[in-house]
Amino acid sequence: MQSLKQVARRLKKETYAVYLASTDQRVPWYARILAGLTVAYAFSPIDLIPDFIPVLGYLDDLIIVPLGIWLVLKMIPPQVLAECREKAAAEIERGKPINRAAAVVIIAIWIGLGILAAMWLTRIFKR
Repeated sequence: MQSLKQVARRLKKETYAVYLASTDQRVPWYARILAGLTVAYAFSPIDLIPDFIPVLGYLDDLIIVPLGIWLVLKMIPPQVLAECREKAAAEIERGKPINRAAAVVIIAIWIGLGILAAMWLTRIFKR
């Protein structure tokens, strides 16, 4: 169980390092796009396959995120990756990194989905 926690911490640190690399101009544009998509998927509450579906719900998280991170890590220049890993480790040591803009976007998505669900339900019950 302890090694699973260590793997999760390492994955979190790598994900944050990939996020930092996605903002670095020394990283090729295609790697920055893939990094942004991978990080957005990793931190998004919206999954390709919803988590409530047995086995498959968590399987996409266990395959897509690590595979995306692995691919991006192969595309990032080693010097930039080393700097981003150092920054990520320092940020995580100081406390959880907070991205308020991402939080606002995610909350807006959930509010929008809630409004759509309410509109759909009112349409169904009016019949």
